[in-house]
Amino acid sequence: MKVELRNIQKHFGPVHANDDINLEIPAGLIQGILGENGAGKSTLMKILSGFIQADSGEILLDGQPRKILSPADAIRLGVGMLHQDPLDFPPMKVIENFLVGQPGSLFVPYKAVRKGFLSFQEQFGFSLDPDAYIDTLTVGERQQLEILRLLWLGARVLILDEPTTGISAIQKERLFETLRLLASQGKTIIFVSHKLEDVEVLCHRAVVLQKGKLVGAVEPPYDIDKLVELMFGKAVKLGDRTPGTPGECVLELNNLCLEDHRLQIRDVNLKLCSGEVIGLAGMEGSGQGSLLRACAGILRPVSGTVTVKGKDMTGSPYPRFVDNRVAFLPASRMEEGLIPGLTLAEHFTLAEEKHGLLIDQERGLETARNRIQEFSIYGTPASRVEKLSGGNQQRALLALLKSPLNLLLLENPTRGLDIESSIYIWRKLKERCRQGTAILFISPDLEEVLQYSDRIIVFFSGRVSAPLDASSTTVERLGQLIGGKNWTETVSHEELQ
Repeated sequence: MKVELRNIQKHFGPVHANDDINLEIPAGLIQGILGENGAGKSTLMKILSGFIQADSGEILLDGQPRKILSPADAIRLGVGMLHQDPLDFPPMKVIENFLVGQPGSLFVPYKAVRKGFLSFQEQFGFSLDPDAYIDTLTVGERQQLEILRLLWLGARVLILDEPTTGISAIQKERLFETLRLLASQGKTIIFVSHKLEDVEVLCHRAVVLQKGKLVGAVEPPYDIDKLVELMFGKAVKLGDRTPGTPGECVLELNNLCLEDHRLQIRDVNLKLCSGEVIGLAGMEGSGQGSLLRACAGILRPVSGTVTVKGKDMTGSPYPRFVDNRVAFLPASRMEEGLIPGLTLAEHFTLAEEKHGLLIDQERGLETARNRIQEFSIYGTPASRVEKLSGGNQQRALLALLKSPLNLLLLENPTRGLDIESSIYIWRKLKERCRQGTAILFISPDLEEVLQYSDRIIVFFSGRVSAPLDASSTTVERLGQLIGGKNWTETVSHEELQ
């Protein structure tokens, strides 16, 4: 299906989110849409998919003007959108989520639908269990389910908003294979991202948005430096690694054993010192998330001990960890991190230390203004968090962290952030390290893990490696370990210390 966007305008108060956007996308093409956080990418795609409406402008599908007033209108016309956070229902099964939005009566022929689902997913090489519950799936598997559901509903245009955020390299390659297959079948793929390397290997062409305007269109072979300048108006470099200077022991794990519905982790021993950063690498669901939550008091160990600054915290609830200056930042922003319906000012008011019985709203408002400026959040104190872009929600979460902290546990800390924002956030995190904070973090981006870690621990199906020196490790070696290759006696959990 051919897609045309003509003179699209959208304001959110004083913010001009889309400024006279014109874009034409032929059928069978993978169209990249690049831009920094707040550039207007997601706004434009939400207009095309019916989640919001433009102030003015026109949408044409196969040359016909169309009014898209809701996601139901969009899918009826053949346009489906896969959001950064999959829109599914965790308490329900895969097959039940697959049926969401399907027309029909109240009585569903589950056996026939289940058979059709299994047959349909085989076309794409997926292997989802229709009877599994959503909360047992990885983010990559939830994406696969949403793609299947949208295609089953008749989507001929598939919009993906930052789809590689939070998935592993192997899951990303599977996703890219699927998108190439769909494009070869004549589907129109719109790939929204700030990751230049993803656009470079996948997209047939790309456009760049900056502050609501379409500022450039490029085709392969891509000049990455040119794309960066189009996105940010300047060159952006990662800079040199800045190793920390370890101090006293902050976190100590002794013979820690964990279990969840997917796997077991046995006899983990680890010491993390103040000023040090340890990155946890592995395919999603390999155990690193469980370890992070055990260090925050969210997941109770089966056995072993968790000690923070000399205090035995084993089995203690998360509030006690918080009292001991431990903070946990989750990957699922709107499910675990922020409160939909509340403004930024209300979040900062709730997060601040309490002085007396009454809430000091003026203090919270002033804090919100300062943090919005400090963390370059595109919003105001009155902005409701669910209205922010994914990248700005991530900045808000980081801005809410208290100071000082003994231990900071981060799950995908730069999720949804462009390269300039990621560099800025890590500069702020490294400042905390210099103040004595120890950091344990998860990232599916191996370049990020290598750039900012002092040591790296690799997870594979519940196996845990010894800490690797980040300065002498490569992406290739990490990739092999994550895939279960080249595990030797020198890379075993017995040597963690």
